[in-house]
Amino acid sequence: MATSAMRIWGWPLALGVLTATGLLSALVSDTWGDAWSWVGLGIPVLAMIWFGLRRQPDRARFHASTRKRA
Repeated sequence: MATSAMRIWGWPLALGVLTATGLLSALVSDTWGDAWSWVGLGIPVLAMIWFGLRRQPDRARFHASTRKRA
């Protein structure tokens, strides 16, 4: 049970922790906090862009296969 839950929720939780720590350090820290906020907020954004661009061909193939043929 724990293994399957970690497989499903591991990366979303890690990205959530990165985002939360990045936001918190951007609000309350200076110098090193500025650098960490860029890292903590940049990695989730880069992951979303990477997976978003990777998924485009699958979506087009799905829509093409669901069209009704005349």
